[in-house]
Amino acid sequence: MLAVAAVVQGCAPLVVAGAGTAAVAAHDRRTVGAFIDDQAIELKAATAIRTDETLAPEVHINVTSMNGIVLLTGEAPTAELRDRVLAKVREIDGIRRVVNEIRIAPPSPLSARTHDGWITAKVKTRLMHTEKIDSTRVKVVTENDVVYLMGLVTRAEGETASAAAAKVGGVARVVKLFEYLD
Repeated sequence: MLAVAAVVQGCAPLVVAGAGTAAVAAHDRRTVGAFIDDQAIELKAATAIRTDETLAPEVHINVTSMNGIVLLTGEAPTAELRDRVLAKVREIDGIRRVVNEIRIAPPSPLSARTHDGWITAKVKTRLMHTEKIDSTRVKVVTENDVVYLMGLVTRAEGETASAAAAKVGGVARVVKLFEYLD
């Protein structure tokens, strides 16, 4: 009986984590497999960059994957380091396309990243209060005041989301990286 209890207790975190992923994935238009693949791509890419002794101390890179389309944002101080990041990421299985938005610049300071996080929060809040768009189906990434929108949406939903994001204070530009369903 104790062995069964130990096994059941050991599985509890997996069941809870699985339920959380399933709850998010159930509302997403991606298949559960694509949702999990995207999470794996992000983890593998971040790990590849973080464990590269040449890259890790020099670059600030964000990796976002949506349905196999990978958005790379952030900064690399040289084109060579940016290209090294791109090469590392392109080695990962399951990537359909890489969108390179890495700027050649020193890594941004924490204050700029915090400001970008604030813009992301404001855009997500605006989307939550915008009719004709399910905000949970739009992934928002902000880097250097530029807002990137990703997701599987209709053209009308994409235009609605883009227009709403553009109205948020502090947004310099909106880049649509949607995959359209129609």
